[in-house]
Amino acid sequence: MPIYRYVAKEKMGRTVSGTLEYSDRSLLIAALRKKGLVIISIEDTKRKKAGFLGKRVKLEEVVIFSRQLATMVDSGIPLVQAMDILADQIENPNFKKIVSAIRDDIEVGSSLSDALLKHPQVFSPLYINMVKAGESSGSLDDILDRLASYLEKANNLQRKVKTSLIYPAVVISMAILITLVMLLKVIPTFKGIFKMLGGTLPLPTRILILISDTLRRMFLYVVIALSGIIFTIKKYLKTSQGRAVFDSSILRLPILGPLFRKVAVAKFTRTLATLVKSGVPILSSLEIVGKTSGNSVIEKALEDVRKSIKEGENIAGPLEKSGVFPPMVVRMVNVGEQTGELEKMLGKIADFYDDQVDAAVSGLTSLIEPLIIGFLGIVIGGIVIAMFLPIFKMTELVAH
Repeated sequence: MPIYRYVAKEKMGRTVSGTLEYSDRSLLIAALRKKGLVIISIEDTKRKKAGFLGKRVKLEEVVIFSRQLATMVDSGIPLVQAMDILADQIENPNFKKIVSAIRDDIEVGSSLSDALLKHPQVFSPLYINMVKAGESSGSLDDILDRLASYLEKANNLQRKVKTSLIYPAVVISMAILITLVMLLKVIPTFKGIFKMLGGTLPLPTRILILISDTLRRMFLYVVIALSGIIFTIKKYLKTSQGRAVFDSSILRLPILGPLFRKVAVAKFTRTLATLVKSGVPILSSLEIVGKTSGNSVIEKALEDVRKSIKEGENIAGPLEKSGVFPPMVVRMVNVGEQTGELEKMLGKIADFYDDQVDAAVSGLTSLIEPLIIGFLGIVIGGIVIAMFLPIFKMTELVAH
């Protein structure tokens, strides 16, 4: 039988808490209310201890959840009943538990935003703050629908970038694997054949055999060294200094840098436009945008913007000083501020940069393909030629 921990208030205002064993949560709620207690929270101690570990909740699942919840709220279905319906149809067991927990919290008097706050692994600060703004303004259904649209566009943008990078990553990984197999397995076999034939081998072949012998002899040490380097780099990137260096370097990369900058601008403008339109205060909006940007350089720039706004400046000036945002973005934000249509202008910038990302991804794919083919030709082709040079030389000698 589940053991529940409860926190409640007596009629005189004193807070009481304790643990009780009940077969069902609703029976406990009824029993506490019968005693005249105002319930603040009830938690299943076993569930709290176990946590919500398991299958990760995908962004697509959150989008569907938001869209369906918006429809039900708009139809006048109470939140508790809406959460029950959603929990029944969710296939992901981890997400099902989370939605059930949210339902339970709402049932004992918690607001939706406070219930979501307990699950930061699924619902971002942006999501929670927008829901809070929707609850305050009485337009929760509209906010949830807007959230779903925002998350769909953000997910599409993320997918485009990932798709453009998967192809070169797979091809380069395969090339490295093939090269290692040739150096560790194929070349030693040819080395034995060359030794039987005798004579002096061509320089490229000798270099290739030397690399193969060294790699076979030192393979374990190379793997340990590479693992150590990767571990050290990962640890360094977790520090604030390492993250700043990495994020700054990414934006300066020759081919990928402009793409990542366009993605960052599209995400920044789309997120800020959504928050401003939802009624979230500008300072809170900028803080949320900074934390959800995924880039410490952007986060630092937006923190400076927040400080400047607190001192009475506009948004455009600090954006320009940061040097992160293109002049067009700064000027359009400035126009939006002066005309009182900041949200509309940010939406236009986001749409423009979404198209720019599409074009950049297409251009990147067409540029990377010949580079990869050239890389494969040089590496794999070079190894094959070096292996067959002695055979060509022997054929020439036989012909003479």
